[in-house]
Amino acid sequence: MSDLLKKVLIVDDSKLVHQMYRILLMRYKDCKIVDAMNGLEALEILSREDDFDLIILDINMPVMNGVQFMEKYRENPKLQHIPVVVISTEGREEDTLKMLRLGAKGYITKPLRPEVLHGLIEKLMTKKAEA
Repeated sequence: MSDLLKKVLIVDDSKLVHQMYRILLMRYKDCKIVDAMNGLEALEILSREDDFDLIILDINMPVMNGVQFMEKYRENPKLQHIPVVVISTEGREEDTLKMLRLGAKGYITKPLRPEVLHGLIEKLMTKKAEA
């Protein structure tokens, strides 16, 4: 299972959070991790490279937040094959539902429990492999 994840885009404005996700994703040994500090930077990266297996997205960011990113993501059919997992301190039901309606495949509230993230990744990557 751990070899299914090859390339991940982490979209968060905190360098510390990027480091934490890198540590959590070390179990996927050959996984390449690309960092974006906001939604606009992520879209720029995705315009050049669309071979990601997963996008991990925060909601609260400067320049372009996670909701704005998801609105643009949803408009671009070339990105639809990349599952998005939202990890945010925003735990209100309306935030969760909005992101899921915009196309997110998972929503995890902080504080993040590693086993929850790993379980969701395994589920998403298994579905993707079967598709």
